[in-house]
Amino acid sequence: MKRTDFIKNSGLILSSLLLSSRRASAENWEVLDNKPFKLDYAPHQGMFSASAGKNFLDQIKYMYDLGFRSIEDNGMPGRSVEEQIKIGELLAKLGMRMGVFVVPKGGNGQNTLAANKKEHIEIFLNGCRQSVEVAKRVNAKWVTVVPGDYARHLPLGVQTANVVEALKRGAEIFEPHGITMVLEPLSDTPDLFLRYTDQAYEICKAVDSPSCKILYDVYHQQKNEGNIINNLELCWSEIAYIQVGDNPGRKEPFTGEINYKNVFKWLYNKGYKGIVGMEHGMSQSGVEGEKLLVAAYREADNF
Repeated sequence: MKRTDFIKNSGLILSSLLLSSRRASAENWEVLDNKPFKLDYAPHQGMFSASAGKNFLDQIKYMYDLGFRSIEDNGMPGRSVEEQIKIGELLAKLGMRMGVFVVPKGGNGQNTLAANKKEHIEIFLNGCRQSVEVAKRVNAKWVTVVPGDYARHLPLGVQTANVVEALKRGAEIFEPHGITMVLEPLSDTPDLFLRYTDQAYEICKAVDSPSCKILYDVYHQQKNEGNIINNLELCWSEIAYIQVGDNPGRKEPFTGEINYKNVFKWLYNKGYKGIVGMEHGMSQSGVEGEKLLVAAYREADNF
């Protein structure tokens, strides 16, 4: 099947292929050229290792050839300084953007900002300082922060105030460098303090800094609250970054219940120029799975 014919196929036909004849169809799809997508989707390491090999730099070049113009790498701070520099230089050469990476010790079950413990806050602030140096090497503008678990011995309002005060100190570190920490409400466990979009909105309004905004992960929020487009609209002024993954399964579009073509169309019409992080796995492995992944994004982006 020629790529031009593929793009012209109706959404209904391709959706049916994706849902019911995925393996049989994938082997006939060509790798698309480097025409950029309407939105700026960002793959991560390993998504194209079957085609591009294990070297992350080679994978980034291959992502560019497929039409992607950004990447994500949650574990970037764990890479060597040398590798970070090489990644940053390659991205600059290709004109690609660096998406989010996770602030080291940015908040987890053992390090919760809600408890207002000095040692936890210092771990978080040191992670912010470290993140500034990493961001300089790869020209990153966004870093992910999760405030950690509930401190259930404290009233909810007190916990919220503790989180706000800690994040204000983090924002002071990032502001001079034009870096935004994006707070991610998650669905992984009910022990997590930050779970809902309106909750993150309230916190960002209280921090009142351009360096503290929301990372809206559609997969997590479909699980936690649903009503995706309406909640995006309600909290839009504080949303700086989008991540996606279908539900259930956390795989590429057309594998679950989320109408990603409508979500992407809404983002596009809203004028969103940020990154859409492909924070998910793949329904099939190998080269066929990689072709299927690209085809799914081409169709979801075909609105």
